[in-house]
Amino acid sequence: MPVYIPAPLFMVAASGVAEILFGVLLIPFKTRKFAAFAIALMLVVFIPVHIFMLQQAYEVENYRTSVGMAWIRLLLQPLLIIWVLWHAREKRKP
Repeated sequence: MPVYIPAPLFMVAASGVAEILFGVLLIPFKTRKFAAFAIALMLVVFIPVHIFMLQQAYEVENYRTSVGMAWIRLLLQPLLIIWVLWHAREKRKP
């Protein structure tokens, strides 16, 4: 967690709860669009965290994430954002 983010343990827990909540809200058709946009916003907000992890992987010996994994996590963000926004499209009920 970047040092400029206050209360890092609380933020990790709160983001985890939000991820679970929004994931569950993807299931009902009525809340799917809201949940998809909320998840996309979270993924955008998480980009600085992934950049920080990448910097730490290069700078700190034996960092908990390898440089390769940090790059994969960062590069997956846009794909995940596109994927979740695909679920926000107006679709008929199944």
